[in-house]
Amino acid sequence: MYAIIETGGKQIKVEKGQSIFVEKLDVTEGDKVTFDKVVLVSDKTTKIGTPYVEGAKVQATVEKQGKAKKIIVYKYKAKKGSSHRKQGHRQPYTKLTIDAIEG
Repeated sequence: MYAIIETGGKQIKVEKGQSIFVEKLDVTEGDKVTFDKVVLVSDKTTKIGTPYVEGAKVQATVEKQGKAKKIIVYKYKAKKGSSHRKQGHRQPYTKLTIDAIEG
């Protein structure tokens, strides 16, 4: 059984017991999170929402909050002499473990 949920402006395919990384949620470690925006649920039959499946929920437990590896953004304009800009960024995330899929 799997489902496709919508969180953080992205759609993610999840299965029971799977660990996923999503955009940072305002929760603490060990909390339970319920996702109501379920786009698709597939078991023996497939239910597709318009836009979401009614009565479907995905429950997850927060494992940890963290930051991804640093990426470097380097901007440069050719033939302009001193036009360089270097910037780093670390995207925050929330790691979740899927407990149950209902629907």
